[in-house]
Amino acid sequence: MRYRRLLPALFLVAAVAFPVAGQDKDKGKDTKDNKDNKEKVTLQWKFEKDKAFYQKMATETKQAMKVMNNDVNQTQKQSFYFSWTPTKQDGANWLIKQKIEGVVMDINIGGSTITYDSTKDTNANNPLGEFFKALVGSEFTITLDTKTNKVTKVEGRDEFLKKLVTANPQMKPLLDQILSEKALIDMAEPTFNVLPDHPVGKGDTWKRESTLDMGPIGKYENTYTYTYEGKDDKDKNLDKIKVDTNLQYKAPQEVAGASGTGGLPFKIKGADLKSKNATGTLWFNPDKGRLEKSSMKLELAGELSIEIGGQTTKVDLSQTQETNVETSDANPVQPKK
Repeated sequence: MRYRRLLPALFLVAAVAFPVAGQDKDKGKDTKDNKDNKEKVTLQWKFEKDKAFYQKMATETKQAMKVMNNDVNQTQKQSFYFSWTPTKQDGANWLIKQKIEGVVMDINIGGSTITYDSTKDTNANNPLGEFFKALVGSEFTITLDTKTNKVTKVEGRDEFLKKLVTANPQMKPLLDQILSEKALIDMAEPTFNVLPDHPVGKGDTWKRESTLDMGPIGKYENTYTYTYEGKDDKDKNLDKIKVDTNLQYKAPQEVAGASGTGGLPFKIKGADLKSKNATGTLWFNPDKGRLEKSSMKLELAGELSIEIGGQTTKVDLSQTQETNVETSDANPVQPKK
């Protein structure tokens, strides 16, 4: 069915008061707390030429839709394995090679299961197998400005698109739109743009905004509010950062300049989706100068208006998503035996 051929595109979007003391001894404790709060730390990425680090990003999504009184439930478990290799420094800019080392997918749509695991030799034949296989080994070169923690350039788009289109030619119109150079920058930047560009103390906050334009799928506008919480209680070597996320979704019809369906068999006419309980935690390793791990959760619910064959249908959507990232010095993807 056509919707199965379109699922990989969605995966690529696929990748977040103190009381006043009343006694002298408590007052002294508050003074110490206040002193600690004023101590500033600098959270900064550190890179070493040709020294790679690795990340596993695991996401589990549960989605319930009601279409014309029919329930359609989906569960998606996916793991992407990345390597990041700094290759060149030019002033404040670093060139970093990103490589997709492995992909694991487990998808259940209304009782139909699709699985793929690039770390195994044997994979069952399925409509998306060749597409997932094409992802593995893909490389990009990212230019990161370490003063602002912003990604300014991503190279490798043309080669990436060529591999994906070869695996699934029907998706070319959609991939051309949703995997623009800007979209690739917007996908890469959240990996690095979580740190403040100034020293922070316990309780200090900073914000980041991110916009991901997916063409006929719509636009996602995220505002992340980060709060530095000091050293982690269990591991004093890690700095703990709380994240609160506000996600705003805009249907293609609400986005200026949006046109076409990118080959989709439907058109999103409107949407009223709200995010809630969108929180998470980041753990930063100041000695290694990198994000050590993170855990993010998001709930999304509301209505979509979708046009299929000239008829508009209302879709009730409820979705929960949890993403965990782990960083390591060694490649977690072992060579196939």
